[in-house]
Amino acid sequence: MRVLREQRGLSLAELARRAGLAKQTLSKLEQGVGNPTVDTLFAIASALGVPVTRMVAEREQVMTVQRAGEVVWDEHSGFETRSLDHVYGSGVIENYLLRVKAGQAAAGALSEPHPVGTLEHLYVISGRVRVGPAESPVELGAGDFVRYPGDRPHVYESLEGESLLHLVVSVPRVQPGTGGIGAKRTHVNGSDNAAPHG
Repeated sequence: MRVLREQRGLSLAELARRAGLAKQTLSKLEQGVGNPTVDTLFAIASALGVPVTRMVAEREQVMTVQRAGEVVWDEHSGFETRSLDHVYGSGVIENYLLRVKAGQAAAGALSEPHPVGTLEHLYVISGRVRVGPAESPVELGAGDFVRYPGDRPHVYESLEGESLLHLVVSVPRVQPGTGGIGAKRTHVNGSDNAAPHG
């Protein structure tokens, strides 16, 4: 709840007003000591503009790995599709191709965290890489896919030669009029050109 509230630039008092609930009730929930009713959850979700399922999802279980050899391709008339991921909501979606050379990401060189709630969706086109949250990166090969939190330090490292990656960064929407800061491009090096970290 705190993450969703902060994404929208809302104070606890303003969220309480919008949800028609006591500020103390919301404070207890954010501290993890409250026990909300279903009606309370729906009131908070409505005030935040999200489905109630977002209120009960386990944020720490957001990392998903899909191995090339374990996927299922769906057949259609004249083509096949492979679903990589589904993320609900809206906001800023950025698409990048990353070329990472072996040895470029020195030990301890981290990509800075993006805004709260940001997710990175990475597909390995070629090569072998170590990517993901700095505390728990995963090794991937061509055809593998991973989704992980981009709002904490993360790494991109090629394990051999040059690796080519497709990266999609999804930055959550900030509700208009909530006082939240507008989303900026996450991989910009001071100009208008995208320059991935790592």
